[in-house]
Amino acid sequence: MQTIDTLISARWIVTVEPAGQTLEDHAIAIREGRIVEVLPHAAAREKYSAGEHIDLPQHALIPGLINLHTHAAMTLMRGLADDLPLMTWLSGHIWPAESKHVSEEFVFDGSLLACAEMLRAGVTCFNDMYFYPEEAARAALKARMRAMLGIIALEFPSAYASNADDYLDKGIAARDRFGGEALLGFTLAPHAPYTVADRTFERIVTLSGELDIPVHMHVHETLDEIAQSEKEHGVRPLARLEKLGMLGPNLVAVHGVHLTAHEVALLAQYGCHVAHCPASNLKLASGFAPVKALLDAGVNVGIGTDGAASNNRLDMLGEMRLAALLAKGVSQDAAAVPAAAALTMATLGAARALGLDGRIGSLAAGKHADITAIELASLETLPCFDVTSHIVYACGRENVTHVWVDGECLLDNRVLTTLDEQEIHAKALLWKTRLDH
Repeated sequence: MQTIDTLISARWIVTVEPAGQTLEDHAIAIREGRIVEVLPHAAAREKYSAGEHIDLPQHALIPGLINLHTHAAMTLMRGLADDLPLMTWLSGHIWPAESKHVSEEFVFDGSLLACAEMLRAGVTCFNDMYFYPEEAARAALKARMRAMLGIIALEFPSAYASNADDYLDKGIAARDRFGGEALLGFTLAPHAPYTVADRTFERIVTLSGELDIPVHMHVHETLDEIAQSEKEHGVRPLARLEKLGMLGPNLVAVHGVHLTAHEVALLAQYGCHVAHCPASNLKLASGFAPVKALLDAGVNVGIGTDGAASNNRLDMLGEMRLAALLAKGVSQDAAAVPAAAALTMATLGAARALGLDGRIGSLAAGKHADITAIELASLETLPCFDVTSHIVYACGRENVTHVWVDGECLLDNRVLTTLDEQEIHAKALLWKTRLDH
């Protein structure tokens, strides 16, 4: 018999790749953090001797969910300023609060709270955009989560940096500092076309090519953003980005709410990716992203939560359901974004956008063992005719029981194994008091 570290048996395994495949009564064999094989229960017991065997007879295993766009530290601002349009929310509430409170401590504590919430919701990897990325990196490492950290760029100063070059220099230094951490990666993260100058974009294009890392940026989120670009630059933001050389397979365009048919075709032509954040777009009244049109054009679409300050939840299961339902309603096509497509967007699609699809995003031999277990035995999930449909349309984050990253169990029967929930709870209450004053 072959020796492995862990064998996880389950009622169902939704591999995501090949598309639509659901295996019944199978097991995942794991050695040194990677999937060795996915095979039937009986064959697994005969072939492998496991240091640990976890049997989940009422569960489905899926690839760990990937949050393609968030601002983890902003979890400390959850509910701080609700029911407002984007620019009022930003300029009148969020930016002033950040100016007063954001620090290394704020980012570490807020990111740790976000990691705890995401793990409990089945998220194994998140793509972050915020100040002090080294503190988000420290939080992710403490949680043992996988993370992509944004090297943020803005033209205006903050407590973190004085100008766009300073932001980029500090972010690149953080990338160099954490370059040896297998669970971490970095992106270039210019905030948005309306907060970043042409010269900075030109430097980012150069850096992205030199460092071979993705670019992660808000694009076409609101009509105001587009009107401002037409006034200041004479063109819509995407046209400006094309002229500056920003469009390409390295670009993860966040939101993409207001896109013409020509712009959808442009994203497809350049091989760009879109991070769809349905709940945040609804809450800020930004609009409805043309997800079906993007998918039909061949654009790779992943799903993100955005920050808890503009969503209130870091709940990827909820985002999947909302993404599928909105796509149907907007397109008036009930077949738009079926359940399997929504799950792919939240796993393999997001991994592809980050250049990680060779490592994570599906359950296949050779890939890292980033796995989420979802219980399907509650009254709310019975009966079960189609497991993928249930995961997207019936389940919630309360159904997540176990999470593994690189084969390490980070959530064991709904209990976090790497984080102190009481400590995180106390820090969150402390920050609530500070933000109130």
